[in-house]
Amino acid sequence: MGKLKQQMSQNALKDSPGKDGPGADSPVETGSREIGSKLRTLRLERKLSISDLAMKAGVSAGIISQIERGKSNPSMKTLQRIRTALGVSLWAFLDHSPSETSQDPGFVRRASDRLRIVVGQSQLIKELLSPHNDESLRFMIITMPPNSQTEEVLIGEGEKGGFILDGEVELTVAGRAATLAKGDSFQFRSHQSHQMANNTASSAQVLWIMSLVGPHL
Repeated sequence: MGKLKQQMSQNALKDSPGKDGPGADSPVETGSREIGSKLRTLRLERKLSISDLAMKAGVSAGIISQIERGKSNPSMKTLQRIRTALGVSLWAFLDHSPSETSQDPGFVRRASDRLRIVVGQSQLIKELLSPHNDESLRFMIITMPPNSQTEEVLIGEGEKGGFILDGEVELTVAGRAATLAKGDSFQFRSHQSHQMANNTASSAQVLWIMSLVGPHL
């Protein structure tokens, strides 16, 4: 716990070491690099300089540069601004093609093809489970470090729901809070204000499901 706090204070990208042993990339590092690489590709496809994109998105050129180099964990609000400037869906930053050797049908996403990213200062790790990024039904696993919370959640038409896989979280929807433990589930209209927090000393995992309407995502 102390080591994690020290790493978070020294570098917003660092997380506890991966399970593959010393020197192995953590999900935080891998996800940051992949989202940065995707951003750079999208920017260059549109023949935009870093300064051009920063101006269109209303963020600093330094933030764009840090994200592209895998040195920053962008918040949802920042990703929203950038994706609007690029004219793509938010999920364009998260999705990646399955392994080239895969013979699976299009409705399958293997665990080995799951993209892991980290979002915001709380360093929530999100693992995309949906096989496609352009459908109205999307789902992921969210891993919440101890004493963390969601930041700048997206509000829109549709529904959100979930299932607590491990740990304990506090879910607040439209000002009403409920403490949820492993095995509990929830569902609410996504136009309502909402936030999820892990106020414990242990990590929590949530299966997060979204059925969304509208092009804003």
